[in-house]
Amino acid sequence: MVLRLKVYSDGGARGNPGPAAAAFLIVSENDMVLRAESHFLGERTNNQAEYEALIAALEAAAQLCAEEIICHLDSELVGKHLTGEFKVRNADLRRLWSKVQELKRCFKRVSFVNVPRINKYIQEADGLVNEQLDQTAK
Repeated sequence: MVLRLKVYSDGGARGNPGPAAAAFLIVSENDMVLRAESHFLGERTNNQAEYEALIAALEAAAQLCAEEIICHLDSELVGKHLTGEFKVRNADLRRLWSKVQELKRCFKRVSFVNVPRINKYIQEADGLVNEQLDQTAK
């Protein structure tokens, strides 16, 4: 049996750059949340935080021995970087993009899907980002 998981990740900064946090949810095929985490990142841009959220999610999914991952992102820029629609020109984002490429090798299949911010799991991840920022970035 192939373990397929869905990942929903979000990152944000208050200011751009500014204090930032990342969060993710790992969801089973039958929509059960298996893991939800958030982390304070320090000073980052919004796009850096989005990438770091995805990286944390992929690392966690690899620990769960997932074989196939569908990554849901609300960041159009990061999503288009990862699908190859946009080139990654920024050096910092290029480094993070490369880390995602490295992590993809942990799985048989990885896909990236842009979803609207109204997605319930993206909203939950966004809430975790804001809670983390409220607690840490005072």
